[in-house]
Amino acid sequence: MNDDSSSRITAALSQWISAAPAGAKLPSTRELVAIHSASPVTVQKALRTLIARGLVESRPGVGTFVRSVRVARPLDYGWQTAALGSPLHRVPASSTPMRATPHGAIALHAGYPDRELLPQRLVRAAVARAARSDAAVSHSPTSGLPELQSWFAAELATATPVGVTPPTSSDVIVLPGSQTGLSSVFRALVGPGQPLLMESPSYWGAIVAAAQTGVRVIPIPSGPDGPDPAALQRAFAETGARAFYAQPNYANPTGAQWSADVARRVLEVVTTHGAFLIEDDWAHDFGITTASTPIAALDDGGHVVYIRSLTKSVSPAIRIAAIIARGPARERILADRGAESLYVSGILQAAALEVVSQPAWHAHLRGLRQQLRARRDLLVDSLAEHAPLAHLTSVPAGGLNLWLQLPEPTDLPALVRRCEDDGVLISSGTEWFPAEPAAPYIRLNYAGANPGAFPEAARVIGRALEDAARR
Repeated sequence: MNDDSSSRITAALSQWISAAPAGAKLPSTRELVAIHSASPVTVQKALRTLIARGLVESRPGVGTFVRSVRVARPLDYGWQTAALGSPLHRVPASSTPMRATPHGAIALHAGYPDRELLPQRLVRAAVARAARSDAAVSHSPTSGLPELQSWFAAELATATPVGVTPPTSSDVIVLPGSQTGLSSVFRALVGPGQPLLMESPSYWGAIVAAAQTGVRVIPIPSGPDGPDPAALQRAFAETGARAFYAQPNYANPTGAQWSADVARRVLEVVTTHGAFLIEDDWAHDFGITTASTPIAALDDGGHVVYIRSLTKSVSPAIRIAAIIARGPARERILADRGAESLYVSGILQAAALEVVSQPAWHAHLRGLRQQLRARRDLLVDSLAEHAPLAHLTSVPAGGLNLWLQLPEPTDLPALVRRCEDDGVLISSGTEWFPAEPAAPYIRLNYAGANPGAFPEAARVIGRALEDAARR
C-alpha cells in the first residue's frame, strides 16, 4: 500500500512541477503528509524519486525546489575548421595496443607486460626514496642525470668488442620514454618531406612518429631474420635516404631477431651510404632463448643512433629511455629535446636508476625470462591446438608478442569485432605496416594478464577464423 501511495504522490507532484516555474518551492513534508493523507516515510520516498529523476533538488534546512531545466545548446566549433586548415599529416588519435581493457575481457592486444612481470617492490621502494631525495625539488640537465647517463653508456659498453671504442656518458641523452625520442631523431636527422627507410612491418609508434614529423617513409620488407641487405642497398641508392629505422632484436610486432650476418651487412650498407641506422632496442630486457645484441656496440663511427627503453621492463609509470648518439648528430638531437621538453623529471630518473642499480634487478630479469618463456609457450601451444588456421610465422626468441598470418581473404575488422564480442581483444596487423599490409596478420601479446585464459582465447580466435572461412 505504501508503494501505491508513494506512486500516487509522485504522480501528483510531477503534474504540479510541470506547471510550476523553475525554483518554485514545494510544500513542506508536513504539508504534503496532510494534503495526501500519507505517512512521512511515504512522502520522503516520493521526494527521493523526484530527486532521482532530476525534477527537484533538496536544499538541507531550506526545502525542496523545482530544478531549472537546462536545454542542451548545440555548440558550434565550425570556426576552428578555417582556423586550423587541413592537417599536414593525418595521425591516428590512438592505437589498438593503447586501448583500455573492458572488465572480464582477455587482453591479447596490449603493448605492456602485466604488473606481475614487473619488479614491483623495487619500483615502489625506489619511488619512495626518490621522493625524499634532492631530485624531488630540483631539475636535471637537459641530457639527463649524469649517473643515469653513465649507466646507459656502461650497458652498451659491455657488448662492445675489442677494437671498437665504447660509448661514454657524454654520448647519452635521457628521454621521457622512447616515443618522444623517435620523434626527435626523425626531426633532427631526417626532416619533413625527406625519405626515411623503415622495416615493414614495424612498430606502430614509429609509424605514428614518422607521420607526425612529416618524414616520407619508404618500407623495407623484413622477415624472421631481418631485412635483405641487398634490398636495403637498392633502397638507399634509389631514394637518397640517409636513415634507416629498425628493431634488430625482438622486433615489434614480429619478434624477429637479426642474425649476426644480417646485422654486419646492414651496418656495412649504412656505413657505405654515409647514413644512420636508428636502432630501437625497446625489448633489450625481454630475451627468452637469446640475449639482445645491439648493433650499436659494433659502431664507433657515429652511424648507429641507439635507443634503449626501460618503460616496459621497469614500469609504465616510470617512462625513462635514452638515446646514445655521437658527433653532431647528438647535438642536433639534444637541441630538439631541449626545445621539446627542457629536461626529464628528476624523480623518475632517480627512481629508474635506483631500480636498475640494485642486485635484485638482475635476479628479477632472470626470473622474467622464465615467466615469458612459459607464457609464450602456453599461447603457442593453445593456438596450435585451437586455432590451426592462424599461422605462426616463427616462435620469437624474445619480446612480448606473437605474429600470426591468417588465411586469404580474411576480413580483419570483422574478425577483430567478432573476437571482441566474445571477450577477446586482439590487435589487427594493419596498424603495423607503414604502407599496405602484405597479408592479413594479427599480433597477440603473451605478456598480458591472466595467462590461464590463453586456451579459451585461442578457442575464440579459432572459431572466428573457421566461421569466416565457411562464409
